[in-house]
Amino acid sequence: MFTPSGPTFRELAAQALSSTEHGYDLLAPKFDETPFRTSDRLLGAVARAVEPLGPFRAGLDVCCGTGAGVGVLRQLCEEEVTGVDFSAGMLAEAARSLPDVSDGVAVSWVRADARALPFERAFDLAVSFGAFGHFLPKERPELFAQVHRALRPGGRFVFPVPAPPRIGSLPYWELWGFDAAMRVRNLLWRPQFVMYYRTWRLGDVLADLGRAGFSVELEPLKDFGRRADGSPRCRLVVATRRG
Repeated sequence: MFTPSGPTFRELAAQALSSTEHGYDLLAPKFDETPFRTSDRLLGAVARAVEPLGPFRAGLDVCCGTGAGVGVLRQLCEEEVTGVDFSAGMLAEAARSLPDVSDGVAVSWVRADARALPFERAFDLAVSFGAFGHFLPKERPELFAQVHRALRPGGRFVFPVPAPPRIGSLPYWELWGFDAAMRVRNLLWRPQFVMYYRTWRLGDVLADLGRAGFSVELEPLKDFGRRADGSPRCRLVVATRRG
């Protein structure tokens, strides 16, 4: 799973026994050497799907981590891009790896909780990659409300959603086992580390987006093809701020 320069088992254990925030501070220097980083294939597919929806002046990467999504936004936005994350360690790595200005697009980093974003009507496009498992279902409405407030009217909030594994398949049981282990860990150990894979059900997500003031469309990410039943292997959620 990991490159030779990635985290050791001991380092991963220390992260898993920390809080969510401190765990990512610890993992940050080696995060890009893990499979947790969003793949370039997925980043490229999203960039190609979103480009026709523009133009965009300003973009926001919600829970930006080490800045992979900011790299996508720099391709799509004409003026400025902001990455926001609650982990100081991840932001430090992002700032080291990406220039402050590239092709005339300014890049800035803000430390903040996505459930309390310090922005209002500031962006035309918001993206997020791989971070939603860190939010409990009861926190999702506030998360979406914060992104809604950060967008200008007509602004887009986009993120990919892979198709869930088939019930009974090996990936299904792997995700089920991971979530079960995390629930036991959080029951027995403090501080909690919130990361669950099976709480982000598409129907519930779409309903919460609608209640937050978004109109929502789903687009297949064609790069990933379709399953045997014809359904997309990965979809792009395109939520547009109404009004």
